[in-house]
Amino acid sequence: MPRILDPLLVGKVIGDVIDPFSPTVKMAVTYCDKRVCNGQELSPSLLTTKPRVEVQGGDMRSFFTLVMTDPDVPGPSDPYLREHLHWIVSDIPGTTDAMFGKEVISYEIPRPYIGIHRYVFVLFKQKSRQSTVVTPPSSRDHFNVRKFAEENELDLAVAAVFFNAQRESAARSRR
Repeated sequence: MPRILDPLLVGKVIGDVIDPFSPTVKMAVTYCDKRVCNGQELSPSLLTTKPRVEVQGGDMRSFFTLVMTDPDVPGPSDPYLREHLHWIVSDIPGTTDAMFGKEVISYEIPRPYIGIHRYVFVLFKQKSRQSTVVTPPSSRDHFNVRKFAEENELDLAVAAVFFNAQRESAARSRR
């Protein structure tokens, strides 16, 4: 029987960014009509506008918080303080998309300067609609998804997806 490897494990998203979890809803992330698949490479020129993030599951009484982070930013030797925060949206009703939620931290365009970076979208189920409780971090730098989830009393992740990106050369970006 063939063994199927979870791309979140292979890409080290589980471990580096989040703890193991059982997906309970589906999340679709789309940039300019291009759906993000785990581990695929996207060019930064495609990422200039915030993506559409759909929550496919739950119901209108369920609320979710979305976090987008880059765990590959060069930084402190402590890997738990190396993430860079790109976006937080809370109070997303189930079966809708992020535009129906409350943007806590505005979308920041990914700009990988050195090497290949993973950009990770993590969806957490909220215990209730808690927009006054989700506290934005003091900085986008030295962010930690696990710490954020704990501080805001979010449960384990219910969905995650990631893509890779690297700096485009001038010739490559003009294609």
